[in-house]
Amino acid sequence: MGLFSGRLTFARYRLAKRSVKHFGPDQLDRLAAHAIGKARVAAGDGVDTGWTAGDHILDTRFDPSKNIVNDTLQFALRVDQQKIPADLLRAYMHVELEAVTKGKRSGLPSSRQKREARDAARDRLEQEAADGRFLKRKAYPLLWDALSHELLIGTTASSVLDRVHTLFQQTFGFGFEPLGAGRRAFLLAESRQQTRGVDDAGPALFIPGVSPTALAWLPDEESRDFLGNEFLFWLWYTLDAESDTLTLADNSEVAVMLARTLTLECPRGQTGKDTITSDGPTRLPEARRAVQSGKLPRKAGLTLVRHDRQSEFTLHAETLAISGARLPAPEGDDEHTRLEERVSLLRHFLETFDLLFDKFAQLRAGGDWPKELAKMQKWLQREEKNKRAAIG
Repeated sequence: MGLFSGRLTFARYRLAKRSVKHFGPDQLDRLAAHAIGKARVAAGDGVDTGWTAGDHILDTRFDPSKNIVNDTLQFALRVDQQKIPADLLRAYMHVELEAVTKGKRSGLPSSRQKREARDAARDRLEQEAADGRFLKRKAYPLLWDALSHELLIGTTASSVLDRVHTLFQQTFGFGFEPLGAGRRAFLLAESRQQTRGVDDAGPALFIPGVSPTALAWLPDEESRDFLGNEFLFWLWYTLDAESDTLTLADNSEVAVMLARTLTLECPRGQTGKDTITSDGPTRLPEARRAVQSGKLPRKAGLTLVRHDRQSEFTLHAETLAISGARLPAPEGDDEHTRLEERVSLLRHFLETFDLLFDKFAQLRAGGDWPKELAKMQKWLQREEKNKRAAIG
């Protein structure tokens, strides 16, 4: 059911208001009022959207026992869109043309006949579509956490997120903002009076003379989401040169491993990207060569172990979106208890990740960053020297 089962894929958003401390009938009534099928007029593009209760794409029965769990509200956005098959349109048009050219000496249709055949084929398909045979239904899970005032949305597709934002604002009267790497770093810096360190940050020159001062995938000069790329690169360096166990701000320890997948891309958009799949991708020569050429990590598989709880997931650097996250199996004597435990495990996972990212963010926005950057530069140079020595 939504984000309560299986592997998790979602992006995180910060709600514009903190008015909800506990969920109840009011929120469920609002969802029901904007459930799929309640809108009288479809959007201008012919797409219908509405909320579902999460069990399946036809479920519109909102109920506290299933939609409100451990101070979270779970539901889903359903998007209904007519997807008329292009090959069927071409087939119907071909049938129409055969009919009008039958017996014609040249056997070739005129331009007017082609237009009429196309219109007739489209009319036929629209009539068939009235019974819903070409309707594509897709649901995207959402989880609203009253404790963190965050909204987790199970997609990163901008076209879907625009619809979520519009319907959420219509339903609850306020919106939300994405919590990408730059925004997350800024919010963390506020509590330490380090916001200037984030505002003034520019892309780090890991390889002087090679690293650019702008990233092709971040055309907005105001964006600080490159901090997500630097976070993954800093993790790589720390795990390789220092330790795979880090002490966090709450004095707990987290064991970290980069595993399964690593995607690196040229920040100038010139030499493409490399995707490496391995149990230890950062240890492979091709990964080292990629970063030495100036490429930066954009996506990586991570394993975190804290408080004896292990989580595995793939992190998307700029957005800090999570995909394929596997959490420990919840325990409990009944389904509702297991759902509550699932929420607790999800919160623990996000807390662990936030503490880990905060360790980097505090360093990046502080006065010790130039020293850390110098150590990373020497680490890269040492790898280059070792490679040359091996060749020699």
